[in-house]
Order: sequence, then structure tokens, then C-alpha cells
Amino acid sequence: MPEITVVIHHEVGLHARPASMFVQTAAKFSSDIKVTHGETTVNAKSILAVLTLGAHKGAEITVNAEGDDATEALTALEALVLSNFGEE
Repeated sequence: MPEITVVIHHEVGLHARPASMFVQTAAKFSSDIKVTHGETTVNAKSILAVLTLGAHKGAEITVNAEGDDATEALTALEALVLSNFGEE
């Protein structure tokens, strides 16, 4: 199962607008996508689940995907995080 690890650099972390953008991007793909922060792993397509991660600025998250478009999904999510959720 492919996975990526990225660091959240957005000022508010993976909360509010960045979390919404993350979930919306994940939802574009048919693959099963999970995101992990610390000991918690959640469905990357659920805004409430992603918010429960508490991934603040500087947090390292791991995203893995399983399905036909897993690689494309991870590429899109990595690009989103690396672009600081469109703010850079």
C-alpha cells in the first residue's frame, strides 16, 4: 500500500479550511485513503475524523491509499500540503 509522510506548515495546522481542502481532495478519488498523526488513524474523506487528529503546524502526518487511483490520490494530497494549502 503506497504512503507518503508530510509535515503540515499551515499556520492553523490541519484545521478548518486546510482540513476541508484536504478532505475535498481525498474525496475526488475512489481509493480508500487513511491519514495518521501520532497513534490515531482516520478516514481522510471525513472532515470530522480529520479534525480529531489535532495536527497542528509542524505536525508530521502519514497518508496511505489503497485502490486503483491510490498513487494519483497521494500525489494530489502531497501537492496540496506542500503548497501550504494553496497559500504559497
